[in-house]
Amino acid sequence: MKISIPSASLSLLLLLCAHWAKAQAHLIGYLKNWQSSSTPFLLLDEVDERYDYLIMAFATPSANNDYDIQFVPQGINSQDFADLVQTVQANGKKVLLSIGGATAPISLDNPNETNIFISTVSDLLALYDFDGLDIDLEGNSLAVSGGSIQSPVDVPILQLIDAIKALMQQYRIDQGKKMILSITPETAFVQGGQSTYNGVWGAYLPLIHALRDSIDLLQVQLYNSGSMYGIDGNIYEQGTADFVVSQTEAVIQGFFTDGGVFQGLSANQVAVGLPACPNAAGGGWLPPEELKSAMRYLLGQGPQPGNYNLVQSGGYPDLAGMMCWSVNWDAEESCGGYYTYADVFQEVFGSMTDTKESPAFAKCYTIYPNPASDQLHITPCKETTNQPLGHIQIFDLLGRLVLEKECEEDQADILLQNLPSGLYCLSIDNQRQKFVKE
Repeated sequence: MKISIPSASLSLLLLLCAHWAKAQAHLIGYLKNWQSSSTPFLLLDEVDERYDYLIMAFATPSANNDYDIQFVPQGINSQDFADLVQTVQANGKKVLLSIGGATAPISLDNPNETNIFISTVSDLLALYDFDGLDIDLEGNSLAVSGGSIQSPVDVPILQLIDAIKALMQQYRIDQGKKMILSITPETAFVQGGQSTYNGVWGAYLPLIHALRDSIDLLQVQLYNSGSMYGIDGNIYEQGTADFVVSQTEAVIQGFFTDGGVFQGLSANQVAVGLPACPNAAGGGWLPPEELKSAMRYLLGQGPQPGNYNLVQSGGYPDLAGMMCWSVNWDAEESCGGYYTYADVFQEVFGSMTDTKESPAFAKCYTIYPNPASDQLHITPCKETTNQPLGHIQIFDLLGRLVLEKECEEDQADILLQNLPSGLYCLSIDNQRQKFVKE
């Protein structure tokens, strides 16, 4: 039996899902690479399993410079750390290396410094087999003095753009795959560009624009922030649902600055970054129920929680997920409860974000190839041979039914012709698997 969706081949990546609306969401957590009296020290394999993206904080410049990047794992020797990275990767997690942080400015002022930066960072990525790089440059690392978002003139910004591109190219040569890239600026460096385009205000916007096709996660720190404009022209305060919703939509929809128009990113590149509990940051924490309301509204799953009204009706169901500073704070029971942030994520996204195989579906059917191009093959597992597939449906990202069929055979080919790029869910008798354009 062949089920046809009208012309042209495309490449699809198959993912398992419990519901079509919210696959791809990640719980992203920073992991402190230092001992602290206020939070527990955690190794990679001691983190709550709901965190599927772990970001090691931080790789920093060596003494007396701001470009020669070093990272030495604490609480474990280098070889054991490298082995541990591979262990958690085998369990489906991604491990990234974050460079910078609040106390370690990085500035590339000339090609020589840039070359040293590229060499040292590349060596670290290879030494520990990291899945990618997180850019968390703060303080006086980046500043704009002129030019525009599309045509920056400041040397540290231009050199950093070139350095990241070179790192991605070298990573692909070394690893044979794309380097995951996350960008984690403070609000002043991004949404702050709406107020003025000078100094730190809007300084990350040229970087984001230049790398927009390579960025996997933009997770602005919605904490330790002053008040910020929303794209509706109103001002919102941190630590509120309105702040989370308005600042997240701003980087998706884009906004005007004195340095030109910032064109937003896709929602599936954007994660919401917040502190795990009140003590984790100087401001910006939301009580769990308020955070749930903000996230559900953003995802198009709940009512408006405050005064800010989303520009896009229906919200952003393909939002990339939630980022937490930090896993260590989330694991500190005295600060808001034991893994409260992970609990919020689970309640908002639920099992819909589970990237592990669904046992009920896997027992019954196999779908291949993965990735697919022209068609998907549905074949029965041994125990379901000669049992009809039954009711087959395909939904698009908005939950609209694009195909429905009763199949009386135990296998089928789905022809992928003229299927627009995007996210879809294949449902067989309410057991669901998701496929997404690669």
